[in-house]
Amino acid sequence: MFALAGVIGAYGGSTVGKAVNGQHLLLAFAVLMLIIAGVMLRRKEQDEAPKIACSKQNVPKVMGYGLLTGAFSGFFGIGGGFLIVPGLIAATGMGMLEAVGTSLVAVTAFGLTTAFNYAAAGLVDWPLAGVFVAGGLIGTFGGARLAKTLAAQRGLLTRVFATVVIVVALYMIWRSVGDA
Repeated sequence: MFALAGVIGAYGGSTVGKAVNGQHLLLAFAVLMLIIAGVMLRRKEQDEAPKIACSKQNVPKVMGYGLLTGAFSGFFGIGGGFLIVPGLIAATGMGMLEAVGTSLVAVTAFGLTTAFNYAAAGLVDWPLAGVFVAGGLIGTFGGARLAKTLAAQRGLLTRVFATVVIVVALYMIWRSVGDA
């Protein structure tokens, strides 16, 4: 449900995003990253196993978060993993590790939708994209191991994830302002 709604959002977001200056997108994206990281750091870790709720009652909530997350993902031209993880947690109540694993389905759906939209406009450097895909596939295995190790320590995975997002966002702001 989340991915299906997100594909619709990703298409709409990527259509709008193509019309916006790249430097402005980069700066806005960095600010959004800081906001998301702050929300993640403020979130209280659960003492018990999360009660994942994906039922008829919360279909509008799951699809709403999916649509919004997909729109942001498409607008900024990203796979959206760092957006999808908090979106899944907020929409369903799932834990961090489950959200990271589940997000991969949505990342694939959002990313493909956005990539096809940009490719149709001739805005994809295919050799460079291939290098990134290959690197991502290689990094997946080490990242999965690291996530399991960090998740074993209560709240550590969330703090590490948020810290990486903050560092990358600050670097992007520095580059964006420096290039202006």
